[in-house]
Amino acid sequence: MYEHSKQAYAAFGVDTEAAIAKLGEIPVSIHCWQGDDVVGLDGGGAASGGIQTTGNYPGRARNFEELTADIEKAFSLIPGKKRLNLHASYALLKGDNADRDGYRPEHFADWVKFAKRIGLDGIDFNPTMFSHRNMKDGLSLSSPDENIRKFWVRHCIACLKIAEYFADEMNSHCLVNIWIPDGFKDVPADRLTPRLRLKKSLDEILACGYNRSKVIVAVESKVFGIGVESYTVGSNEFYQNYAAKNDICCLLDNGHYHPLEYVSDKIPALLAFYDKVALHVTRGVRWDSDHVVLFEDELKEIAKEIVRNDAADKVLIGLDYFDASINRLAAWVVGARNMKKALLWALLQPNARLKALQDEANFTELMVLQEELKTLPFEGVWAECLRREHQKGAEWFKEIKEYENKILKERK
Repeated sequence: MYEHSKQAYAAFGVDTEAAIAKLGEIPVSIHCWQGDDVVGLDGGGAASGGIQTTGNYPGRARNFEELTADIEKAFSLIPGKKRLNLHASYALLKGDNADRDGYRPEHFADWVKFAKRIGLDGIDFNPTMFSHRNMKDGLSLSSPDENIRKFWVRHCIACLKIAEYFADEMNSHCLVNIWIPDGFKDVPADRLTPRLRLKKSLDEILACGYNRSKVIVAVESKVFGIGVESYTVGSNEFYQNYAAKNDICCLLDNGHYHPLEYVSDKIPALLAFYDKVALHVTRGVRWDSDHVVLFEDELKEIAKEIVRNDAADKVLIGLDYFDASINRLAAWVVGARNMKKALLWALLQPNARLKALQDEANFTELMVLQEELKTLPFEGVWAECLRREHQKGAEWFKEIKEYENKILKERK
């Protein structure tokens, strides 16, 4: 099957061997919070602050041991380089009464040991400014209560120090993504002042003296969340301007925009100005609903923009979805495999030829070629990628069902 595919792509000037090799170099950062419905391990409890996980499928991970066992099993069924994306709420306090502004590297030492043991490419990190008593009146870094605002500033600074620890231990950069749920349910009386407070908080965080060669700071915008439908402090316009002015990174979550806005179009726009662009790949259905990533058109377009702009080392790819209505391990595997598939799909495009046709204004041939490429035997190349990494094809799901019957159903 692969030989047939190889020849079919070669007829269009595509080297499948080069595509497979390149795919193996691109890491994807996979989120830990799919495994426990964003509950965390620090006692914060079920997600709040504009976040909602729906469903009650049996087998949610309840502690570090269960969560890491599930991650290890799921990751074993995902080909290619993988990173682990952690939220600060997954700290292992072990009786320490530290609050989130006092979290330290030792609270995450077991995560580092785990990541090293299963051969991960690195660890990324996120301050957790939700599911906490100091999310007062729905505000954190933009709070008018100076004690609350300062608490979350200290939390973010603590996260930057932990990120340096991850970078040192894993010998890889650590992306620290700052997302806040701050906003108002109904029409605000003042849109500017909360953003000025957020700007002040971010300035204080960045002034802490973190190592920029090890830690990449990103800010993540959003249109709205549950309970903050009318006004979100961290808007796209605010964060893109702040990031540009302060030489940090913008993170694009493709569920965080109007349904007719496309992150695939935003990526090349930002690449014209930024050295790095971060992604949270998800699947919004009508709004930011964090459905499992599917192998669909927008995912392919996102991957194509990364590949055809030679930006695999500039675009930091992470996943972000959580579905409690289906087997959580299967959700991990489906979404991560689809991200890898989309990257391979993009690598199998004759991008130089397509660009030349556009520059020549040969739009007829461009359309014809793009349509012909859609029916080339992609499956054979994907199957070869899996074979070379000793991975299963569709039969991977049998292992998940066995794991569910043996382990997940015992979690009462």
